[in-house]
Amino acid sequence: MPKVLGGSLEAHRREVRSRVFDVVRAQLYERGFDAITLAGVAAEAGLGRTAMYNHFPDKESLLVAFVEDEAARYVERLREAVDAEPDPAAQLATFVRLQLRVLAEHHLPPGTALESALAPAAYQRISAHADPIIEQLRSVLLAGVDAGSWPAQDLDVVVPMITAALGSRQVIDVAADQLEDAIESAVRFVRRAVGSSENSEF
Repeated sequence: MPKVLGGSLEAHRREVRSRVFDVVRAQLYERGFDAITLAGVAAEAGLGRTAMYNHFPDKESLLVAFVEDEAARYVERLREAVDAEPDPAAQLATFVRLQLRVLAEHHLPPGTALESALAPAAYQRISAHADPIIEQLRSVLLAGVDAGSWPAQDLDVVVPMITAALGSRQVIDVAADQLEDAIESAVRFVRRAVGSSENSEF
């Protein structure tokens, strides 16, 4: 019988997933999705091939599980950071800064784009993890309207425009010593875009 890591089946499952996701994270950004194999991930994670298949029956299910785990941890981090701020203006600035800093930390993986590499249902499942991030932004913008921090606006237009701007790698593809200045320029841009007072400090 295979050794159970961590003393219980649940702890074993968490440990296996943690090991596997660490390997996937490194391989995805070094080699790209096309080059990842279950056997290769299993070997680097110190797992038998059968044990790997018990957790992830195919490469697509592995990638979906990995993205879900990454997204859930980021959403929690984002919520905690935004909730720690005292007012909507500071919350909006925190949202912008964290989105761009995380984008700067994770360069795009090489190889085939995920949208073309995955089945439509799997890609849709991955894409759905952007929803809590978008809802967080909508919540901050609505709170700012209620507080008088900026005027009422059509969030169905403003939210996708802000998220598109914050998803552009051109914003953060700068020298390391210029990154924070670029991020603060983006904060000022978003502030102006929503009509926030130029005198607000955040």
